[in-house]
Amino acid sequence: MSDRQCTVLLYSDDPQVRDRMRLAVGTRPAPGLEIEFVEAATYAECIRLVDDYEIDLMLLDGEASPGGGIGIARQIKDDRDDAPPTCVVIARSADRWLAAYAQVDATLVHPLDPVTTGTTVAELLRTHAAAA
Repeated sequence: MSDRQCTVLLYSDDPQVRDRMRLAVGTRPAPGLEIEFVEAATYAECIRLVDDYEIDLMLLDGEASPGGGIGIARQIKDDRDDAPPTCVVIARSADRWLAAYAQVDATLVHPLDPVTTGTTVAELLRTHAAAA
C-alpha cells in the first residue's frame, strides 16, 4: 500500500515560524500519509496558492502580521465552497473562540508540540479525505 500524498500550506510572515511548523508536522505525521509543503509569507501568496494548487490542509499562523491566520481562514471559508481544512496556530488558548468564529477546523498553541501537531494534522487530512 502506498502513502497518500498531501499538500500542506504553511502561512506565516516569519520564516522561523514556518520552519517550526514544518518540523512539528514532519513529512510523515502518521502511517500512510506523506506531506509536501508549500509556503506563503503574505496574504496574497496564501490566496494565490489556494487558488492555483490542490491544497489538502492550511496550517496558518494566527500571530502573523499584517494578515493573521484567523482572518485568512475566515476569508477563504467565506469565499470558497471547497475550502481546505484549516488549522490555526495561536499564542493564547483563550483565542480559540475567535478561531471557532472563523470556522477553523482545529487550533494548536505556540510553542508547537510535535506529537500533538502531527496527530492533529493527520486527523484533519484523514477526515477531509473521508468526506471527499
